[in-house]
Amino acid sequence: MSTQHSPIIIWFRRDFRLSDHPALSAAAQTGRPVVPVYILDPLAEALGAAPKWRLGLGLDAFSQSLEQIGSRLILRRGDALAQLRAVIAETGASEIYWSRAYDPESIARDTNIKTKLTEDGVRAKSFSGHLLFEPWTVATKTGQPFRVFTPMWRAVQGRDVPEPDAAVTRLTAPSQWPQSDILTDWNLAGSMDRGALIVRPYVQPGGSAAFDHLDGFLDRVARYSDDRDRLDIDGTSNLSEYLSLGEIGPRSAWHRVQRAAMLGVSGTGSFLRQLVWREFAYHLMYHTPHLLTGNWRPEWDAFPWNTDTDHPEVTAWKQARTGIPVVDAGLREMYVTGRMHNRARMIVASYLTKHLMTHWKIGMHWFEDCLIDWDPACNAMGWQWVAGSGPDAAPFFRIFNPLTQQEKFDPQGKYLDRWIAEDRSNPTPTALSYFDAVPRSWWLDAGQSYPPPVVELAAGRAHALSAYDSRKNQ
Repeated sequence: MSTQHSPIIIWFRRDFRLSDHPALSAAAQTGRPVVPVYILDPLAEALGAAPKWRLGLGLDAFSQSLEQIGSRLILRRGDALAQLRAVIAETGASEIYWSRAYDPESIARDTNIKTKLTEDGVRAKSFSGHLLFEPWTVATKTGQPFRVFTPMWRAVQGRDVPEPDAAVTRLTAPSQWPQSDILTDWNLAGSMDRGALIVRPYVQPGGSAAFDHLDGFLDRVARYSDDRDRLDIDGTSNLSEYLSLGEIGPRSAWHRVQRAAMLGVSGTGSFLRQLVWREFAYHLMYHTPHLLTGNWRPEWDAFPWNTDTDHPEVTAWKQARTGIPVVDAGLREMYVTGRMHNRARMIVASYLTKHLMTHWKIGMHWFEDCLIDWDPACNAMGWQWVAGSGPDAAPFFRIFNPLTQQEKFDPQGKYLDRWIAEDRSNPTPTALSYFDAVPRSWWLDAGQSYPPPVVELAAGRAHALSAYDSRKNQ
């Protein structure tokens, strides 16, 4: 078979969509057979319980989308290079396209694969798609990566964002499909245990659901600036899990919101700023990859954080039994829905890293296991921002007071009612669901009394400020 008519393999990773997909569009436009492939390689195998389970739902939904346009998703498990070579041998493919990843492990994998396939005589080509702007295209006036968000936001506000590619409506099938694994055999829900049944009603996977969420958000975007921090109001976009798996592209979200702005809808600027905040996280991860593994600011390496993952206070935090209601409510929301309100994430992270003086990496890894919208760049930057060790960080002495946060962002206690069951005569079903979602080994039930604080807020704040003063003096 000549290369002009040989199949093209599209290697999907975190880009499970048919529109706003440059790699897929380029392959479809050739008119040649296209073989969509997903590989559960060691990087994907290393995902935490909740994101791996959500990956399975995304793969199932995307597989159905491909079938609707006359194609199918080939599933393989193992080393990515070995599996790609096997599919090449089975199909006679001469080219492989994929959307770029930006974390250091994926970059190393992809660079090696591109080199090896080129040596094999197979053309490997990577495309944009996961971000609005490629990280190397955004720089300060001196050509350096941005280290602070606001200057980056100002720098990109006036830049053109390409219109998203139209949805691919038909793919030419190969004359013979290669072998494929069966998704259920992968048991991607295994580590979720009984939690999967509790979280499942809160998840609507797939591209169609992503656009439904975006359209619903546009109906209330005018109040985004006022409502986005309210714990008791559905004021956010709820797009994080879809952006994480690429079920919607960032350019699609950007242009839908921009069109609303041109029609006179207010509040759009605040949301576009949040999309660029996501870009900032990827910008930092790409240029300073140690963001994922250690203190972004090395002067924090000697800070006396607790690093004992089994410390009783850490256990109480993980179990959402700290005795601080708004902290526990945030964690319980995560166990029941797979997500956590962004304001709650900040409160929960501040309490762990400051009141409990626990290393941010413990919290980061816990979220990595529990969030269905886990994103490597956003998760790491968020934790380091709150802890004070990261870029554009909140000063260490800015310690969230959970009670003040609760009064400001949940003034009527609706969020607490939704997620705290103990000592209440008529707890809500959502609050009771927490006890069905968490591991049985925790031995928790709604009949138990709500615990006293593991650390009094005033004492925790004083301890944190004392440690900060010691660090500053050193």
